[in-house]
Amino acid sequence: MSDSIPASAATAVPELAARAARTGSSPVREILALTARPEVISFAGGLPAPELFDAAGIAAAFRHVLAEEPMRALQYSTSEGDPALRAAVAARTTARGLPTDPDDLLVTTGSQQGLTLLATALLEPGDVVLVEDPCYLAALQTFSFAGARVVPVPTDDEGIDPAALDEITARERPKLLYLVPTFQNPTGRTLSAERRAAVAGVAARRGLWIAEDDPYGELRFEGEPVPWVASFPGAEDRTALLGSFSKVMAPGLRLGTVRAPAALRRACVIAKQAADLHTSTVDQAAAARYLAVADLDAHLRRVRDAYRARRDALVDGLSTALPGGSRWNRPAGGMFVWATLPEGYDATALLPGVVRHDVAYVPGAPFFAGPPDATAIRLSFVTHSPEEIREGLGRLQKALEGAGRDGRP
Repeated sequence: MSDSIPASAATAVPELAARAARTGSSPVREILALTARPEVISFAGGLPAPELFDAAGIAAAFRHVLAEEPMRALQYSTSEGDPALRAAVAARTTARGLPTDPDDLLVTTGSQQGLTLLATALLEPGDVVLVEDPCYLAALQTFSFAGARVVPVPTDDEGIDPAALDEITARERPKLLYLVPTFQNPTGRTLSAERRAAVAGVAARRGLWIAEDDPYGELRFEGEPVPWVASFPGAEDRTALLGSFSKVMAPGLRLGTVRAPAALRRACVIAKQAADLHTSTVDQAAAARYLAVADLDAHLRRVRDAYRARRDALVDGLSTALPGGSRWNRPAGGMFVWATLPEGYDATALLPGVVRHDVAYVPGAPFFAGPPDATAIRLSFVTHSPEEIREGLGRLQKALEGAGRDGRP
């Protein structure tokens, strides 16, 4: 007698979790896959310029830790992270105006994991999360997976509107506010000190957590740094500050940090133990060695000088590349320019025709948690040289001149 079950009698394969079904793939990642051809000049991805990586310095750091302390560097480690790396990050954070102890920090596998850990530690299904509108795409994915209800807060050219934040917080009773206050992704905007103080006041008065994401803060080309939201009165005991090595060293290291109040940090440590036990020991050890012997500030000066020239090449060429009546900003740092085409244009519909001219951008619509702006586009200026940027803008001009507002010839 056979134990096999006829195919016709087999039951259906169980369904995926609802969160997997409701959370879509990142449109940016899909566009990057479409534009991976080497001949494409892409303004789509926020990819640091690989020729500016200090590959020799990072390689030397890895050689040192593997030669001098291989048993430690290749072994399991603590969930909180390498003590030397946390000490180095604490010292840099303190020097930038936010007193920080190594024990205030948790090392994460990229700052994206830090956001996931915060969502795990703070959010129950149905909790409300407030976000800037538009917002960093991967944050929207994270909160969707957590089962949160995402509510957008209006922004203007200076970032999030504190008065609107206060009104929406009173109405929606959110658990968490997520924001990128410095050189925001996707808009490149920076929130003023006055608005940061107002945000901190709303959080303290209304009783909500703040996740302050700062991957771009050290990429300032001009102007004076603005203090972290976490440093303002009212925010000290309720702000988790996310940091990243991706933009200052190399994204392939997948290293980030979370600076958070003790109870929240402990909850994130437990969530991390359930996720991956700890971040790569050898990568942490190499990063700690690099920070101990290399001049990261000198490296960052070279990166900022290069990125400033690339920003200028992009911004100065947009008046020719984009249709008359378009608007764009000139960010003081970071990686992104935010532009809007004239009314009636559809940036998403136009993209396939643009890609056929071997150039690309990211339509702005997917970044909105509220009603999208179909005319918006995000342009990253850091990946290509000024000469390549100018060539790419020429291609973009030809593509847009040859298409209607809806993308049709």
